[in-house]
Amino acid sequence: MRVTVRIGGSVVASPLNPRLIDGYASTIRVLRQAGHELAVVVGGGSISREFIKAAREAGLNEEAQDEVAISISRVIAQMLAIRIGGLEWKRIPTTLEEAVETLRERGVVVMGGLKPGMTTDTVAALLASKIKADMIVKATDQEGIYTKDPKKHPDAEKLDELTFEELIEHLESKRHRAGIHQILDPEAVKILRKSRIKTVVVNGFDPENIIRALEGEKIGTVIS
Repeated sequence: MRVTVRIGGSVVASPLNPRLIDGYASTIRVLRQAGHELAVVVGGGSISREFIKAAREAGLNEEAQDEVAISISRVIAQMLAIRIGGLEWKRIPTTLEEAVETLRERGVVVMGGLKPGMTTDTVAALLASKIKADMIVKATDQEGIYTKDPKKHPDAEKLDELTFEELIEHLESKRHRAGIHQILDPEAVKILRKSRIKTVVVNGFDPENIIRALEGEKIGTVIS
């Protein structure tokens, strides 16, 4: 199976969590040994947002703030890639074409952000579409997708399944901005809606949830 794994910065970088990065490296190696091809996209989390804030206070415009956040996501991706494959994996792809080539050569590619105005959710959606992924698994800081933000609303209800059209109705923000933080970025949802790639949102604090999602266990929220 060819899978895109989106590891939320809210999981591995809010704050930076070396134990989880190691756990994801182990999980990815297990899945690769089982014959799966994995395109992994990592976010920058609260570390990126701290740098965005600093960049804003230093007078950088929103495009420049995004550039800073992209750099942070690539550093975290580099940590994960080296943990998986060693120092020869230290170079992180900076284009979709480079990511596709790396996936073809290794069966695994790890990357962060791509360019200003594009979240790592959107990167993952574009990459999944380009490689014709069978599935996307997003590891986040919640059990799945809820009717509203469960951190703000105690009465929020978890959704086990929904369509991409229904997902759009649950987005808090309908446009990109530097440092946007919600379950899925609106631009990514538009791409996924067009490509119709099955997407599963799981609790990312247990890396083995990626394996469970691939094996078809009832876990998280399934979007199709």
